[in-house]
Amino acid sequence: MVDFEDVRAARRRLEGHANKTPTVTSRTLNGMVGGEVFFKCENLQRAGAFKFRGAFNSITRLSPVEKSRGVITYSSGNHAQAVALVGKMLDIPTTIVMPDNAPATKKLATKGYGANVVEYSAATGDRERIALELQEKTGLTMIPPFNHEGVIAGQGTAALEMFEEVGALDTLLVPCGGGGLLSGSAISAKSLSPGCRVIGIEPALADDATRSFHTKVLHRIDNPPTIADGTRTPSLGSLTFPLVLEYVDDMKTVAEDAIMEAVRFLFFRMKLVVEPSGALGLAALLSRAVRSEGRTGVILSGGNIDAETMTKILQS
Repeated sequence: MVDFEDVRAARRRLEGHANKTPTVTSRTLNGMVGGEVFFKCENLQRAGAFKFRGAFNSITRLSPVEKSRGVITYSSGNHAQAVALVGKMLDIPTTIVMPDNAPATKKLATKGYGANVVEYSAATGDRERIALELQEKTGLTMIPPFNHEGVIAGQGTAALEMFEEVGALDTLLVPCGGGGLLSGSAISAKSLSPGCRVIGIEPALADDATRSFHTKVLHRIDNPPTIADGTRTPSLGSLTFPLVLEYVDDMKTVAEDAIMEAVRFLFFRMKLVVEPSGALGLAALLSRAVRSEGRTGVILSGGNIDAETMTKILQS
């Protein structure tokens, strides 16, 4: 299992390669929620999301033979871009299995980094099965989007940086898709600020992790119709599920309207471009799904949003 020493080792590997993203605040928001809120801006990370951390940490640990063969993954967008970018940086061939309904900007960016993109029907296909079949045929090394020790440790470095910058927090709000960012962040939180309550946030339309957390039984939702495309992962993984149960204090959900309100607030009031998945923590605060008490950290996990979706949100 992943522990805090793995996160620290990942931070050393990422030094000089990942952006040390800023932590920002909003006096307006603090007045609205009655507490201090700190935003970790992973929307300003390389490739536009926290996923770069896990991809770089995992791929750099591969053997020379594995690197020469290339890597493969499956992703709706942010992990796809991250793996493709790391492949370009390290001259490693990459193949990415992506759904046909992935945001256009994410597909274009992934191809722009030189990846071989294999599209499948989100309505009928199973991305993990397709990727595993390709892996078997080609001998490529799998770098899954969340259920991987190196990925989890890499994602945990975002929270590590945040705690080092702002100190102890009373609450940390983290978006949850497959649980890599959430479990990695929770490991860092419990090591650096033991009294901090870690709360994972999901869309109500994609609440598989919330159900799993509260029932202690793994739930699955295939292709949930949420605007937060980064959370359409069907379930937590065999590694992330037990880590979430061990380190996370609670899970909450937010409605689609709350997610869009958060994106608008970040854009108009804080001048930040954040995708719906990345705005889940703020959505929880604005909708009062989570009450701000004392010092609250929020991880803005990504900023990759296409023009059509952003226009729809800003005009609604």
